[in-house]
Amino acid sequence: MCLGAITASAAGVPKAGADAPAIQSHDQASKPWSLADTLERHDVKAVLLYFYPKDDTPGCTKQALALRDNVGTLGQKGVQVVGVSFDTAASHQRFIKKCQLNYTLLADPKGEVADAYGVRVPKRALARRVSFLISKDGKILTVFDNRNPAQHLPKMQAAINKHLK
Repeated sequence: MCLGAITASAAGVPKAGADAPAIQSHDQASKPWSLADTLERHDVKAVLLYFYPKDDTPGCTKQALALRDNVGTLGQKGVQVVGVSFDTAASHQRFIKKCQLNYTLLADPKGEVADAYGVRVPKRALARRVSFLISKDGKILTVFDNRNPAQHLPKMQAAINKHLK
């Protein structure tokens, strides 16, 4: 269930404790991806779903590299990292290759996933930098909405340590 076009005001962003929008999309290889299917995997305790403005830009690259360098530790805790931007699958493939990223990127060129989470920059084909930690039961554990890419990983690590024992 994709919620459709939600306005990108901060009021549209789901809060901690809410049900996460049950999104379906396509990954960098144009393969179908769904939040529900990912959460059903036995090795997944949570999904760190992060939205970012654009592939291969300074802040987005910094954030992507930090996640890449910590994906092993996050995976050991049962956290699946998934990035989302308005970029195409082809753009994601170039970004993954250039930065040697080791996690899924969802292509959201129409902004349906961004709209479901209320993170679209108004009147633009861009997502704000917002990270969500989603529990195995589909509840949002933590939301971090901040432009500074360096702050997202530490905030999500703290939330993981708090919520996932």
